[in-house]
Amino acid sequence: MKKYRQKSPEQVMRIVTTEIIERAIKLGRKKRRTIYISKTSGGKGVDVTTLNPKTAIGQENLLKFLTPVKRHYTIHGLGKPEEKDAINWRVVNVPGWRRALLFFQLMVSFMLKGTPGKIRFFRRMGVHIGANTEIMQGVWLDHFRPELIFIGNDTLIGAFSRLTVHAYEGNGRFRYGLVEIGDNCTIGAGTGMGMIKIEDNVRTLPGTTLSPYLPKVPAGAVVGWNPPHVHHAADEPQTAE
Repeated sequence: MKKYRQKSPEQVMRIVTTEIIERAIKLGRKKRRTIYISKTSGGKGVDVTTLNPKTAIGQENLLKFLTPVKRHYTIHGLGKPEEKDAINWRVVNVPGWRRALLFFQLMVSFMLKGTPGKIRFFRRMGVHIGANTEIMQGVWLDHFRPELIFIGNDTLIGAFSRLTVHAYEGNGRFRYGLVEIGDNCTIGAGTGMGMIKIEDNVRTLPGTTLSPYLPKVPAGAVVGWNPPHVHHAADEPQTAE
């Protein structure tokens, strides 16, 4: 979407968080629930109604809350699924029409090969992708908030990798945040990652799971498991018959 283009990760995070807060306020009033936003995965957090950008005091509080902008935030207080006044966490994120559009775009992206056309398609979804970057077939770029994904120049995302910008934790609690991948990176096939910052010239081995184990990968690192031990038949102890 145009309002997210040519923006830094921090600017996009600020816009997204403000949008989520506005929707949470509206839905909380409708359901008569108090919804909170937290800068950490735990803790009580702040009542979203005190951060209403449509009021003067709310604007001031929101500016303080978002200074500095964090890499991830947690929304909670939506209620357990079977409570009558519970609020669906997906509804707090974006309107129904955009959820449907993003899901359709996600399904289409699975069938596209690793071509420049696929990169243009992902950019239309809102993903920030640098020049000469390649994204192979079957890659899953989280449709929860594609604009929170930033991929640098000359980077390869291997087939069937998964980049996730959110995590639902149950009972009406979810986290969302930034996924940043730098320049000249090679993300091996089947790599899984959540909210993370990967600096330049990083390589992940196929099948590596990065998050929640690593919030940041330093420049030049190679990430993956050691080669697995192969047990040969010749290693079996010989027993007398």
